[in-house]
Amino acid sequence: MSMSDETLYPIAVLIDELKNDDIQLRLNSIRRLSTIARALGEERTRRELIPFLSENNDEDDEVLLAMAEELGVFIPHVGGVDHAHVLLPPLETFCTVEETSVRDKAVESLCKIGSQMRESGLVEYFIPLVKRLAVGEWFTARVSACGLFHIPYQSASEILRTELRSIYSQLCRDDMPMVRRSASSNIGKVAEAVEYAHLMADIMPIFEDLTKDDQDSVRLLAVESCAALGKLLQPQDCLTRILPLIVNFSQDKSWRVRYMVANQLYELCEAVGPEHTRTELVPAYVRLLRDNEAEVRIAAAGKVTKFCRILNPDLALQHILPCVKELSLDSSQHVRSALASVIMGMAPVFGKDATLEQLLPIFLSLLKDEFPDVRLNIISKLDQVNQVIGIDLLSQSLLPAIVELAEDRHWRVRLAIIEYIPLLASQLGVGFFDDKLGALCMQWLQDKVHSVREAAANNLKRLAEEFGPDWAVHHIIPQVLEKINNPHYLYRMTVLNAISLLAPVMGSEITCSKLLPVVVASAKDRVPNIKFNVAKVLESIFHLVDHPIVENTIRPCLVELSEDPDVDVRYFSNQALQAIDHVMMSVDRDV
Repeated sequence: MSMSDETLYPIAVLIDELKNDDIQLRLNSIRRLSTIARALGEERTRRELIPFLSENNDEDDEVLLAMAEELGVFIPHVGGVDHAHVLLPPLETFCTVEETSVRDKAVESLCKIGSQMRESGLVEYFIPLVKRLAVGEWFTARVSACGLFHIPYQSASEILRTELRSIYSQLCRDDMPMVRRSASSNIGKVAEAVEYAHLMADIMPIFEDLTKDDQDSVRLLAVESCAALGKLLQPQDCLTRILPLIVNFSQDKSWRVRYMVANQLYELCEAVGPEHTRTELVPAYVRLLRDNEAEVRIAAAGKVTKFCRILNPDLALQHILPCVKELSLDSSQHVRSALASVIMGMAPVFGKDATLEQLLPIFLSLLKDEFPDVRLNIISKLDQVNQVIGIDLLSQSLLPAIVELAEDRHWRVRLAIIEYIPLLASQLGVGFFDDKLGALCMQWLQDKVHSVREAAANNLKRLAEEFGPDWAVHHIIPQVLEKINNPHYLYRMTVLNAISLLAPVMGSEITCSKLLPVVVASAKDRVPNIKFNVAKVLESIFHLVDHPIVENTIRPCLVELSEDPDVDVRYFSNQALQAIDHVMMSVDRDV
């Protein structure tokens, strides 16, 4: 529909759609609110459309969510920021509904609108809205209010600021845990808005109370706020007010809180600075690495490399390495997997000698882990260790793990290791690859699972790109082409797929002399699937060869296939012939 048609679309019909029983019609109408507004004009939008939306009693959360999102960008349609306040009433209503996603979107839209409103509008309309929500009878209104205080605070008078801080303080002590949770998660935004003196005198005492809340869901959100508050405080204040809280959280009775500390550890370290991390937070981190709960150890293990970068190598060797050794033997495979995904990054931190002496045995133990995810995580990050100790030492223990993964009974594991082969090839070098991994790459071409065979063919293309056509013509092409005689047609199809992928890398000469004859010979295959794949391959490679080859070899082959009894073979052959004709006509026109 053109823009003029949209403008003429009857407004009454669109408003009727908002009342329709069909949810899809109502959603479509909400998404066209900007069209309605443009057609009505700014004044009628303010006078008719917005009040209608305020009174709309739609009970479907999806419709309310869409409406809350639309209103967030509606300021241009009501006459600009001078009239932005007319959008507040419907959003205020949405802030009180039961569905969390609708409330969150309404708060987000109110923040967008409030950040554009003039100071007078914020004082006259926005602050009263925040106050009404903050004393709402239902907890939903009070939850929403917590996310709005930071918007009007700096536009408020000193008396209003004092009142806003007082109201926020009451919300932080609300009887409902959901309200305290919202206050806890938003306290960082409020702290950023208030003056430093009030941050220390009013906000920090409230925050310290939240960190001692009897609900772990409130305390774990306070952990996230620690990092935000720490960045706002002066270094000495951060040390005396935030650091003790982090240390206490790391010993919290709830594993969820300890998990949050482990997950946020790097951000918390940034807040207190490297010096105090080394002296104060190392014992806390060691406790988390040795926590009773596997989930906490998983989160802590995932941060081990980042944490070690903050420390000097001696401290890391002395305090963190013993924990890493324990984690590499952890009873939970998920802990070992989390460690394996980051441990390789410790090599540059420790340096060559310590890596050889201390880390390499841990790598080897994880490379032999019974769970494939652990082994794959190690192999995927080998380049970090290779840069430190060199591939000779690494490759001696690497090969057995790769071979084991290559033959794993789970096809997804075999598929995953194929993805890493080009990376390994570039790291290990052509000599090691030829000796040890070449046979594996050919073996995958005859895997029982199609996805593995497909990945294996693509892998050969990437290897040819890595090592060059001269290497590929001796080490890949002969082994691939000899498999065209395999009695199983699915494996013969894999060879054709590999040829179509390799041809652009190998270039015209090798394609004509080595690859094309095999493809043309396969046109005589007794299986129709092979024959129509021959047509597809010829269509994909004809532009790589000279015109005489196309006319004397490729076209006759396709013409013969176009007369095949099988309908699919005829279809793909004719499609390939049309593609050739199209290209040839373009060339003739250019000439």
